[in-house]
Amino acid sequence: MFKGRNLIIATMHAKEQVIAPIFEKELGVHCLVALHFDTDVLGTFSGEVERKNDPVTTVIEKCKLAMTAANCDLGVASEGSFGNHPSVYFAAADDEFMVFIDLKNNLEIVARNLSLETNFAVEQVSNTNNLRAFADKIGFPSHKIILKDSEKNPKIISKNATTWNELVSAFAAISKNQSTVFAETDMRAMNNPTRMKVIAQTASKLIEKIKSTCPECKTPGFEAIETITGLPCELCNRPTRSAKMQLFRCKKCTFEALQNIPNSKQYEDPMYCDFCNP
Repeated sequence: MFKGRNLIIATMHAKEQVIAPIFEKELGVHCLVALHFDTDVLGTFSGEVERKNDPVTTVIEKCKLAMTAANCDLGVASEGSFGNHPSVYFAAADDEFMVFIDLKNNLEIVARNLSLETNFAVEQVSNTNNLRAFADKIGFPSHKIILKDSEKNPKIISKNATTWNELVSAFAAISKNQSTVFAETDMRAMNNPTRMKVIAQTASKLIEKIKSTCPECKTPGFEAIETITGLPCELCNRPTRSAKMQLFRCKKCTFEALQNIPNSKQYEDPMYCDFCNP
């Protein structure tokens, strides 16, 4: 279905470095990058352009715009969001979405990767000692830093420093007229090897989804749409609220099937049973 076809990667931040090898090996496609395609029109991490839509809507729009610009019917794009993890409190998270679109076969497959592997951080710094501590924490200079005069709607932004001296000079220029400067990790993929690693993981997850085909019509993207609870308690054998199976559905023919969760246990610990441990 995909072998030998051109695949456009919607990026201006060098994501093709990790996405292309995976897709070319697993699907047999020829990866290209849309020249002169500006992904920043859909939003920037540094705050110049606010992202107007949710990540899934944005990543789909990004992919389709790149496909149109390159006149290509096969495309992939990713979109990341950064902030507190939804369940691991006080921990930062990288929430990556990646979409694969095939206009020829009317396919749209999305993968999500919520990862704790991130150095995302934002701090107010008032002197070079603070700046040095922040730089050491996020891994500068292999990971770059953005300096701004304010966290929201900044008027002055510096994001090109590659050495400590350049970073200090940028800090001095912004702090000339104010007491503190906002420092944040540059989350653009080409300036953040940690994020690039998560993007590669997301690409592998997306490949798994693409290779999961419907048992009935063989359409790619046969994916879990619901988790079924009821894993039996090891002591009393009554159903618990823990996940037991997953419901899969085909995007094309709507065929459904229940499947066991890979590598999952057959029984739940009684401590999670509402009957044994009310």
